Amino acid sequence: MPDELTQPDVGRLMAHLREFSRRVKLSGTPEELESFGYLDRQMKSYGYRTELLFHEAFISLPGQAKVEIDGADLRCITHSMSASSPPAGVSAELVHVGEGTEADFSQAEVAGKIVLVDGIATEEVAALASAAGARGQLHISPTEHLYEMCVSPVWGNPSQHTRDRLPATVICSIDRHDGAALRKRLADGQTVKAILFAEVDTRWTKTPLLVAEIPAPGKGPDDPFILLSGHHDTWHYGVMDNGSANATMLEAARLLGGAASSWKRGLRICFWSGHSHGRYSGSAWYADEYFDDLERRCAAHVNVDSTGGKGAAILSNSSVIDELRPLAAEAIEKITGQRHAGRRHGRAADQSFWGIGIPSMFGSLSHQPPGPIKMLTALGWWWHTAHDTIDHIDPDNLRRDTQIIIEVLERLLISPVLPLDYTLYAASLEEEVTRLSTAIGGRLDLAPIAGAIAELRHNAQAVLAASGGCLKQAERLNAALMRASRQLVPLNYTRGDRFHHDSALPHPPWPALEGLRELAGLPEHAPDTPFYVVHARQTRNRIAHALRNANAALRSAFDA
Repeated sequence: MPDELTQPDVGRLMAHLREFSRRVKLSGTPEELESFGYLDRQMKSYGYRTELLFHEAFISLPGQAKVEIDGADLRCITHSMSASSPPAGVSAELVHVGEGTEADFSQAEVAGKIVLVDGIATEEVAALASAAGARGQLHISPTEHLYEMCVSPVWGNPSQHTRDRLPATVICSIDRHDGAALRKRLADGQTVKAILFAEVDTRWTKTPLLVAEIPAPGKGPDDPFILLSGHHDTWHYGVMDNGSANATMLEAARLLGGAASSWKRGLRICFWSGHSHGRYSGSAWYADEYFDDLERRCAAHVNVDSTGGKGAAILSNSSVIDELRPLAAEAIEKITGQRHAGRRHGRAADQSFWGIGIPSMFGSLSHQPPGPIKMLTALGWWWHTAHDTIDHIDPDNLRRDTQIIIEVLERLLISPVLPLDYTLYAASLEEEVTRLSTAIGGRLDLAPIAGAIAELRHNAQAVLAASGGCLKQAERLNAALMRASRQLVPLNYTRGDRFHHDSALPHPPWPALEGLRELAGLPEHAPDTPFYVVHARQTRNRIAHALRNANAALRSAFDA
């Protein structure tokens, strides 16, 4: 498409935002559904076939909260997925646990107490506090603002096997001024008793999910597509998070849809509910319910979150999977002149499709410059607060971010061969395995994996070299790349089970290699070594199996 045909219209983008700023869109509420109606009408007007789905989701909406210290009430909020308190509240002594790391909890006696934590409420601290037997959590905001959070460590809807991992503690947050006073009292050796009250409405409820699609010309219902997604539910009005991203999605849909005749593969666009109040329940349900269709047909996933914020001048830190790093870097440099650092994905941003094996990129795209206050994200002080309103959107930044999304989608839609570079994946895996092999030494032979990685690099280079070939060759290459990704992506981003979602807790890079990592961290002559070798050997076999299948898939592109 000529560049002039893909220039976002700032007037349209801001008109969408004015519409989104009319409603608070809590998951499963009538107001959210009304706003989904707007999305549906817009997508239809751009020529997309739409379907509004409804499904059961485990949604948690925070209600009233109170923190009482020495008879005085502190300004506070509670959190999605916090336990509700009994009517009389939860009363206990406070114990300070710093930032609430695993090491912090190991050094404090917290059973039966309320932990005072430096920082925004997170699922990781909730899991640690619940496991340690704490009765409650009192988080100190890094600013004067109170940040809405979902603290469930369960990704998506809980099952009968994961529901016991939901927080057992009553969780509230207070501002930094009140928190600093409490922290000082404890440091001075005073005994401080707190009473926490929290009303949290947590239950199964119907939530909407909008799917809009245009197939590539001449393609059938079984042909590949690119997935573009973003959540529509919000904290408060959520004009940046995630209204601006929804505006980006709508404008990208309009401009790209007008040139669908040039597409090599289709475009499917999904707007989720349950991101904020159900720990990605919408995207996780969709991944499970449509697993077969997604596995057979989805070539790549682009997620969009919180575009166009005022002061969001950093474009180098958005997350992307290894094999899509060149595409991200080229698009960002073309639009902004900045060099992309290729940050690894974390466990966030509706990335529910790694088990299926779908390469993914982005989430939050543009970020604030580093500031003096340690925050959970770099999306602006108004993020997840009632101040997330239209006055914190920069129209020029929104146009810029939308241009980047259009640029990557256009490449994914019209490139004869999918822009997936598995030589970078091979290099990243080789670095990890080489480090582990050195630490493991003679306790386990990792040479078979090293050989398979070398073969992967060779096969990936062959695919890149052949990408300029004929159309028939391109179809074979694309099929091979998609089959290989189903083996390689789960190896990079899951613990190994493709059909169950890993937790929402932080994961190390290459979590499927954890068995090797555990052996590598064991002293060389430790008496438990034989036990660790058993698991490490099984881990090695899983890696070798995935690499063998991926290499076979890539070689198949060149079969006569």
